Amino acid sequence: MIKELVSIITPSYNSSKFIEETIASVQAQTYSHWEMLITDDGSTDNSFEIIKEICKKDSRVKLFSIKNAGPAVARNNSIKHAKGKYVAFLDSDDLWMPEFLSTSIKFITKSEGFIFSSYKRCNEITLKEQYKDFIVPENVTYMDILKTNSISCLTAFIDIEKLGKEFMPEVLYRQDMGLWLKYLKKINYAKGIKETLAIYRIRDNSHSRNKKKLLKPQWYFYRHVENLSFVTSVYLMIVWGYRGFKKYS
Repeated sequence: MIKELVSIITPSYNSSKFIEETIASVQAQTYSHWEMLITDDGSTDNSFEIIKEICKKDSRVKLFSIKNAGPAVARNNSIKHAKGKYVAFLDSDDLWMPEFLSTSIKFITKSEGFIFSSYKRCNEITLKEQYKDFIVPENVTYMDILKTNSISCLTAFIDIEKLGKEFMPEVLYRQDMGLWLKYLKKINYAKGIKETLAIYRIRDNSHSRNKKKLLKPQWYFYRHVENLSFVTSVYLMIVWGYRGFKKYS
């Protein structure tokens, strides 16, 4: 691994509306030693061409292409190619504040190798505040994440030199949570940063906010990905539903 290189994992599917702005937020980082590994998941718009043109101007942005297989497979393809000491995750419609990488690197040296930060929740078009900032807890454990996933993909930052390279479970939903749990089985907790370092776009068609659509995937995850007992899964479903409602209220 190249010392102190940050590998940024980005899946892209029909992302032409936002991808240039997302990449620009990475290029604007005060910490410049990074590689952005974008895997296009069989886009049918012109997002592949947009990213390809950016790659010609900035060699730190790298583009891969797969047949449409879903975000977990796309992210795993980028993880496979990652060469950095650290991995970070940024979806193709989200944004980082300029100090995201520098602050994350500073904080991760005081952790067990896994940190995450608070973020703004804004309208997808205007970027005006739609919900109050999501301020993360100071620490989260394996059981905490099973109850509510307070680690958003756009702020997760992991030392893979210390904790190893892991891959997301290739399920349609909750694949990010699956990866966090893999790491939290290795350490006591992930450390949260109270400072807001990213912007999450609230999309009208977001699955993460529609808890009814996520009931079956969440149950499947508990029972068949984490292989939890029926009773434990029922308990966690109740807690997850309640906390999910509070998150967006």
